[in-house]
Amino acid sequence: MTVRRFRLRVRTLLPAFTLAILLTWTLSRWRTAYVPSNYSTSAHSFGPISDLTALHQRFWREFHTLLENNAPNTTASVTEEEKAQAVGFRYKDAPPRPNYLHVPENDVATMKHAHTRFVGAISHSPPQLSYIPGTKGVVSTAGGSYLPVLVISLRMLRRTGSTLPMEVFLADEDEYEEYICDEVLPSLNARCLVLSRILSVAPSKIEKYQYKPFAMLFSSFEEILFLDADSFPLEKPEDLFWDEPFRSKKMVTWPDFWASSASPLFYEIIDQVAPPMGLRQSTESGELLISKKTHTRTLLLCTYYNYWGPSHYYPLLSQGAAGEGDKETFVAAASVMQEHFYQVSESICALGHRTYGGMAGSAMAQFNPIQDFKLTSQGKWRVRGDEAPAPSVFFIHANVPKFNPATVFDHGAVNPAFADDGTYTRAWTIPENVVKDFSSKVDVERAFWQEMLWTACELEDKFSSWRDYVGICASVKDYWSAVFGDERLHT
Repeated sequence: MTVRRFRLRVRTLLPAFTLAILLTWTLSRWRTAYVPSNYSTSAHSFGPISDLTALHQRFWREFHTLLENNAPNTTASVTEEEKAQAVGFRYKDAPPRPNYLHVPENDVATMKHAHTRFVGAISHSPPQLSYIPGTKGVVSTAGGSYLPVLVISLRMLRRTGSTLPMEVFLADEDEYEEYICDEVLPSLNARCLVLSRILSVAPSKIEKYQYKPFAMLFSSFEEILFLDADSFPLEKPEDLFWDEPFRSKKMVTWPDFWASSASPLFYEIIDQVAPPMGLRQSTESGELLISKKTHTRTLLLCTYYNYWGPSHYYPLLSQGAAGEGDKETFVAAASVMQEHFYQVSESICALGHRTYGGMAGSAMAQFNPIQDFKLTSQGKWRVRGDEAPAPSVFFIHANVPKFNPATVFDHGAVNPAFADDGTYTRAWTIPENVVKDFSSKVDVERAFWQEMLWTACELEDKFSSWRDYVGICASVKDYWSAVFGDERLHT
C-alpha cells in the first residue's frame, strides 16, 4: 500500500473511529450512577446501573421512614364540602381565595406540626438523591393504555431532531411489555424502568397522579424534562436546558387555565401568607423542567404532598377543582423551600375544532419559556394586558381524549376525529392564529397522525392493551385517507 493510499485510508476511518469512541463513552455514562458523598460502601464514584438501583432502594428505605414518621395523622381525611369552581385566571379584579373545606382546628394544628417537622428534616439533612452528574433527559410515566400514546409522543419528540435520552417509568412488572421495552423504546433512545423494583423494599400504595414525583426521584438524569405520556414538543427541547429561564432558575412550570383554588387552610398549615389570587395561574404539570441537584428539597417536599395527596394535600391544594392531583404540588413545594422557579406567563391555549356547540377541545398548547422569559424580563406581561407578540407554541398536550389509535374513534363527550355530522375531521383547526403559527413550517397535526398510523400498523399486535381490539391499523388508514387524501406518507 502506498503512503498516499495509507493516508487516505486513515482519513476515511478516523471519523468512524471517533464516532465509535463517542458512542462508547455515551453508553458508559448511561450505565453509571452518581454516588452521594455519604454513601459509605465499597461502591465509590461510579458504578453499574445496578448500583444506581441499589442506591435508590437505600434512599427509599430512609425516605419512606421519614414520610411515615411525619404523617398528617388527622382523625379523618380532608374532604371538600363543595368542589371549587373552575374559575378562569384574572390578573385584575381577581376573586377572593375560596375555601370549601371544613377541617377541625385540632387537625389543622396536627398537620401543621407534621409539616414543620418534615420541612425541618429535609432542610438540615435531606436524604440524597442519586443521578448521573451532568446528564439531561426526558422522563415520563406510562403503562397499559398509556404505552401506545407514549410511543407516539416519543416519535414526535424525535421528529424535532432531539437526541435526549428518555426514561419511561412503569408501575410494576405487569406493565413491562417486553417487545415495547426491549425493542421499540431502545430504538428511540428510551428505556423502561419499573418503580416497584425500588418501592418494594418499603411497600406503599402509590398510584395514578402520585407516580410523577417518584419518577423524577428515581431518574438517572441530573436535569429533567418531565413530559406526560400524551405531551410532545414541537422544537428540540435541548435548548430549554441551556437558556433562560432554566439556566438560572433550574425549575420551570407551565400554567393551567384556571385561577388557584388552594385553600387558605393550606397556607395556615405551611405557615405562610396566602399569595394574591392574581399572582399567577394554577399549574398544569404535563410539562416540567427541574434540576435534581439544585431542587432536591423541592422534590422531597413535593413527594410528601403527593404521598399524602389523596387523603390530605390534593384537596388542600385544589379543593376538587378541575385536574386535582399532583399539578399544584411542585410550585407549592418550591415556595415553601424558597427555591427558585419560573412559571411561564403566557396563558395555556385550548386546541380543537368547531362544533354546533362551540368547540370540541382535545389538546392544550403550551408556549416557549425562553421567549416568554425575555418578554417578562422587559416588563411585558401579556397575561396582564401588555401588548407584545405571543411566544411560539412549544408543547402540545393531547389530553382529551387520549389519542390512542385503538380508542380515538370511540364516540364520547369529545370526538376529536369526527365532525357533528359524523364525518372525519381534523382535530385541531382553532384557534386559527395559533394553529397557523405552529403549523407554518410543518403540518403538525398531519405529522402526529402519521406517527399514529405507524404505531397502529407496525405495532398492532404488540401492545398488551390492544389484545381485544381488531382493525386498529385499518381504522387509522381510513381516517388518513379521508382527511389527508392520497398524500404520500413522507413529510
